[in-house]
Amino acid sequence: MLTRRGIFYAGTAALAVLGISRLARPNSVKADTPPHPYEVTHTDAEWRKLLTPAQYNVLRQAGTELPFTSPLLNEHRAGTFSCAGCDLPLFSSKTKFDSGTGWPSFWAPLPGAVDESDDRSFGMDRTAVSCHRCGGHLGHVFSDGPKPTGLRYCMNGVALKFAPEAAKSS
Repeated sequence: MLTRRGIFYAGTAALAVLGISRLARPNSVKADTPPHPYEVTHTDAEWRKLLTPAQYNVLRQAGTELPFTSPLLNEHRAGTFSCAGCDLPLFSSKTKFDSGTGWPSFWAPLPGAVDESDDRSFGMDRTAVSCHRCGGHLGHVFSDGPKPTGLRYCMNGVALKFAPEAAKSS
């Protein structure tokens, strides 16, 4: 039976989890502590104007979009996936695969396109992936991907843009 006390306790627990999760975001995945000078930089106010709220949350605050919500999850045309923050080409469609996780996944980035850093948030030991040009958070890489690399670059679709290859004329 659902009581007011039960609802109060559940609500309090949910707020506590939300508060802890916001505190648990490590500095290692925040884009404001660059491992190198970034070619593309903006103030926080400029990023907020350039990006949608969802893009800002992921790219600049190391957030995560909900699984199975990105239209890029079902993008199967030949082309290139680029950073939504600075347009740097990041992944070729040739490396995209269906991981079943709900996020666009790739087995390799384009050469020099991404940076990787330790992410120990939420009690997990993961590797965060960010854009090499602007430092925007893209997602994480895991070692359970397909051959030839055995890696799964699990990316937030909202952090990416897709450009299809131009049609070849005869």
